[in-house]
Amino acid sequence: MRQKSQFRLATFRCDITPPLGHSLCGGWIPAVSAVDDPLEAIGFVLLGAGKPIVLCALDWTGLCNSAHLKWRQILAAAAGTTVDRVAVQCLHQHDAPFVCLETDRIIRQYPELPPNVDPAFFQRCVDSAAQAVRESLTLKRRITHVATALAEVSKVASNRRILGEDGRVLTSRSVAPGSNDVRALPVGVIDPMMKSVAFFDGATKIAACYYYAVHPISYCCKEGRVSSEFVGLARRLKEQHDAPDCAHIYFTGCAGNINTGKYNNSEVRENRQLLTERIFAAMEKCSTGLRPEPIREVSWNTKDILPAPNRNFSATKLAAEIADSSRRVVQRNRPAFTLAWLQRVAAQRPVTLSALHINSTTILNLPGEPFVEYQLRAQAFNSERIVAVAGYGDGGPWYIPTAEAYTQGGYETGVAFCDPQIDLILTSAIHELITSAGTKAE
Repeated sequence: MRQKSQFRLATFRCDITPPLGHSLCGGWIPAVSAVDDPLEAIGFVLLGAGKPIVLCALDWTGLCNSAHLKWRQILAAAAGTTVDRVAVQCLHQHDAPFVCLETDRIIRQYPELPPNVDPAFFQRCVDSAAQAVRESLTLKRRITHVATALAEVSKVASNRRILGEDGRVLTSRSVAPGSNDVRALPVGVIDPMMKSVAFFDGATKIAACYYYAVHPISYCCKEGRVSSEFVGLARRLKEQHDAPDCAHIYFTGCAGNINTGKYNNSEVRENRQLLTERIFAAMEKCSTGLRPEPIREVSWNTKDILPAPNRNFSATKLAAEIADSSRRVVQRNRPAFTLAWLQRVAAQRPVTLSALHINSTTILNLPGEPFVEYQLRAQAFNSERIVAVAGYGDGGPWYIPTAEAYTQGGYETGVAFCDPQIDLILTSAIHELITSAGTKAE
């Protein structure tokens, strides 16, 4: 006799590929000239643990400030829940939209600058996602079991911050050909493990989520060729090789200082396929390690934070940089993102972190572009739990380095929007979320 269960899962997906001519990565790389493979929003609605819970992953570079909030609000309305029970994360592919509605309003004062986003395209995407959620609820499926697994990912991730003997950043190990001289150096601090969380109805797998920390870049940013990159391609490959009707959702972890630089040269286009195969291989290993167990406990927790801005930024200076037509596009559009963050902090609009706890597993949803150390800390806070971490939620804060990283210098800390106190604030919030697990499902 099959086990009774109060839990249901509704999986959804929709196309979010930008049209020809649309801005990519904030507008400072070539606009869309072609689509190598489509971009998608994929997620699920979990029912039976109080108000519905929604998790969604987007093949976009980022969603910042009110754009991120709007996605959460519209998905919440479609799922019949509240916005605090919705997490939307981006995968951070670079040949993809990087959307900030406040930034768009700022730069549209200067017609010579490429817009951040086409508002009509943005609205079509959120409307499509909402419709996909509504339709999925008519096809929701029972879930009785959950399973987790870990698998080491071979030759994909490396830390890109190379320190000198003085303890400061000497160079960045990028995917560009010029990084050949540092590819032989050690991998550095990474999280080598992919984590999978899967949902079952008895022995039938309904959905599987994958979490891994790496910048999903093989080559990008020069030709305007849209791609979900090697992580999206691996996800589709997994769909083809796994159980029919099983949804596969990939999330990028804390990869602010993690890329493929040790194992990749962007001149070698074939590396995209090679990296795809390595991610797919880890997904396959995860699948073989899944051991479903009955769902016993489910809880959802959130924590709001509002870190102070980096004191090196001035609204007056940023506005002057944006207006300066002698500067390159990236030197004008990026300050617009920064100004948008300063305005948000002044308006006291917080950033929301969230955690879904199922049995002894936690799915942690973080904002911005956190360094991998936050992911490692999250796992260390409770060694008895499997902690799967998704970064790139609300992108308003941009890079989130550790306090130590601020003393080391480097590109990431130079453009980080928050004061170094973000380390203590974020770490404390993560600890609170990790240790709040344990509410038993009725």
